[in-house]
Amino acid sequence: MNTTPRRDVFFSFFMFTADLRPQDARYTRILVDHLKALTDMGYDGFDVHIAAPPTTVDHKPEVDCYVGLRKAFDEAGLAEARFTTNVGTTRTFDPTSPYEEQRGQALSYLKSRVDITRILGGDSIMSGPFIYPYGVFPVTDTDEPIWSDALQDWMKPRYDAARSVFEELLDYAAAREVKLAVEPVKSWETPPPNMVSEVLDFLEGLEHPQGGVTIDTAQVVMESQGPSVLRRNVARAVRQDRLYYVHISAPDRGAVKDSWIPWHIISDEIEPVYHGPYLIEVFNAIPPFDNSMRMARRRFWRPGEDDPVPGTDSAYDVARAALEELQEHTTQPR
Repeated sequence: MNTTPRRDVFFSFFMFTADLRPQDARYTRILVDHLKALTDMGYDGFDVHIAAPPTTVDHKPEVDCYVGLRKAFDEAGLAEARFTTNVGTTRTFDPTSPYEEQRGQALSYLKSRVDITRILGGDSIMSGPFIYPYGVFPVTDTDEPIWSDALQDWMKPRYDAARSVFEELLDYAAAREVKLAVEPVKSWETPPPNMVSEVLDFLEGLEHPQGGVTIDTAQVVMESQGPSVLRRNVARAVRQDRLYYVHISAPDRGAVKDSWIPWHIISDEIEPVYHGPYLIEVFNAIPPFDNSMRMARRRFWRPGEDDPVPGTDSAYDVARAALEELQEHTTQPR
């Protein structure tokens, strides 16, 4: 008899959207249809991106919209649906800013994201690149890009500036039973932290025992120091109880089936020590990803949103095949 605990598998809504548009009742009905279809496939939960608002600093109306969205899901028969969230910081809401007022605005923004995570998912995980603003590359006073050693040196005071923000944010999240899992993202998308070790270094520098890291298979293939260092970083994160989330994603951020995913890392290094959910993460060729990630591949057509394309995979086909692929490469019973 197999007594291995069942592994939860979540699916990322980056396949469908980067904005849940919680105030849009028509779009909520489309989201409900996607959630039901994916639940029927066997997915246990979902990761949703919480879009950044305009530069307003009053987040209560926005948070209230997500209360309404969760209620709509419940009334549609999805009361058992589970959610994690994906969050990024922005040029406006920058916890690494040298300016105290801007750091305060960033803290309020991030607290609102914790609140939304709690509303949607309860005892859940907020993941994403939310230390330094995503995609905001620094330049000199003469508009010259900053790279390499100069970039690493430039980041040091930014990390220092963010410390007090994150210490307060971690207290706030812990009180609401939300885990914060910082995701390192490759350097052509955003400045540091780009590697698991950089996230762990930052967290270890805080006067707070909590705070974790997300390991994404696409990121560690495209931006890492190699498998031996990754093994040490996985062990380091586990030893400190900081391995909060694992994303299964292809290097081109497309279909997971038959892609260049380092399954041996999952089965040998992560599977024996990790106890959280796996997230299947596919970025579809939809705005803003088609532009920001320079996607040349065709879109996976989304049932209920796009016209069917005969002979090509739908978003649901890709999601179903990804779940089967994960089951094939892991020992978790389903």
